[in-house]
Amino acid sequence: MSQSIDPSLLAGLEPEQMQAFWMPFTANRHFKANPRLIVGAEGMYYTSADGRSVLDGFSGLWCSNAGHGRREISEAVAQQVQSLDYCPPFQFGHPDAFRLADRLAKMAPADLNHVFFCNSGSEAADTALKIARAYWRAKGQGSRTKLIGRVQGYHGVNFGGISVGGMVGNRKLFGPGVDADHLPHTLLPENAFSRGLPEHGGEEMANRLEELVGLHDASNIAAVIVEPFAGSAGVILPPKGYLQKLREICDKHDILLIFDEVITGFGRTGSAFAAEEFGVLPDIITTAKGISNAAVPLGAVFVRDHIHEAFMQGPEHLPELAHGYTYSAHPVACAAAMATLDIYENEKLFERVREISPYFEEAVHSLKGKPHVVDVRNYGLAAAIQLEPRAGEATKRAMEAVLGAWEDGVLLRWTGDTIAIAPPFIIEREQIDKIVETIAAQLEKIQ
Repeated sequence: MSQSIDPSLLAGLEPEQMQAFWMPFTANRHFKANPRLIVGAEGMYYTSADGRSVLDGFSGLWCSNAGHGRREISEAVAQQVQSLDYCPPFQFGHPDAFRLADRLAKMAPADLNHVFFCNSGSEAADTALKIARAYWRAKGQGSRTKLIGRVQGYHGVNFGGISVGGMVGNRKLFGPGVDADHLPHTLLPENAFSRGLPEHGGEEMANRLEELVGLHDASNIAAVIVEPFAGSAGVILPPKGYLQKLREICDKHDILLIFDEVITGFGRTGSAFAAEEFGVLPDIITTAKGISNAAVPLGAVFVRDHIHEAFMQGPEHLPELAHGYTYSAHPVACAAAMATLDIYENEKLFERVREISPYFEEAVHSLKGKPHVVDVRNYGLAAAIQLEPRAGEATKRAMEAVLGAWEDGVLLRWTGDTIAIAPPFIIEREQIDKIVETIAAQLEKIQ
C-alpha cells in the first residue's frame, strides 16, 4: 500500500511514517492509502500538502469560527508561553483563569455565572453530567442518578457522553456505560427542506419526556441533556416550541436541563449562545471549540447560581467538587480564549453571522432538486444536505461527494449520508457560492 502513495501528498513524510498514528474517527487504511494532509492555514483557506488552496467550508471541525492564522491569537499564545507556560489548577491559580471566567459569565444568559474549565467538548459533557448527579446528592436527593439524552445526540466520546449520546456507531463497541435513557430525535419527514426552525412536531416530540418520567419517575432522574440543534448528526434542528416545552417539563418535575453548546456556542447561530438565540434558559451549558478558535484546546461548563451554591457547603478547607483536569484553565488556553473573544467583539462576528445567514440559507436551499438530495436543513451558519443512501453502501454517497469537493478545493464534512457545511464567520458571499457550486457539481458526478 505504502509504495503507491504519490510523494507530493506526503509533505516530506516517508510512507512508513504514516503507520504509527492511529487517527481518530477516521478510516485509517483508506486515508493512509490516499492521504489528505494539510500543511498551512490562513483566513478562509487551508493549504494542502500538494500546494493547493482549499476553502474551509467547515471551520476546521466546527471550531475555527474566526478563520485561520489569526495573529492576535498566535501573539497572545506566544507571549503567554514565555511568561507563564503552566500553572497547577489544584489549590493554585493564575489571574487569567479568573479574568476569562468572569468575562464568559458576563456573556452567558441570566445567572449562568460560574464556569468550570476543562479541555474539550467531551470533557465538558462528562463534567456537566457529574455536576448534575453531585448536585442532587448535595441536595439530599441521591437517588436522582439517571440521565436522559436523545437519539442522534452527540456529547463527545467519554463514557458519560456516549451513554447519553444517541449515535449507535459511537456506542456499539464499548459495552455498558452510564445509566441513561433517550428521547427520540427531532428529524421528522414532514419538516424536510425547512428554512430555520421547522414548524411541525415541537411540543409533541418534547412531550415524549413525560413518558420517560412516567417510566423512571422524576425522583430518579438527574438531568436531561440535549444539543440545541444536533450538529454531529447533521444539523438536526428543534421544531418550534420543542426546547421551550422541554424546559417546562423539566421545571414541572424538578429535573436539570443541560444544553450542549460545544457547536452552537460562540456565534454559530448569530448569538453568543443558542440558549439566548432560542430564548430557553438551561441550568448548565457545555462549550468548547469556538471558545478559543481551536488554537489551543479548551472547554468550559457554565452553571447557574443555585447549582454552584449547593456545593458551597461544609468545611471550607475541603474541595467542594472532587473533579478536574491537569490542564483545567491552562494559561496558554486562557490566553487564546481571551484573544478569540476580543476578535469576536472587535469584528462583530456574531452580528456578521446574522447578516450573512440569509444569503447562506438561499444558497444551500438552491441544492433542492439536485441529484440524490432528500433534505436541506439550516440555521445561522450551519447547514446539512441529506442524500438518499446508496443501496447496500450507507454513507458512501456523501463520502464520495466530500472527497470530490476536497479535490476541487473545498473542505466539507460528511456524517452518515449527509454533507455538513459550517464555514468560519468571516466568509464572503462569493465563497458561499464556491461551496454550493462545488457541492452541486459533485452531486451531478456521483452515482
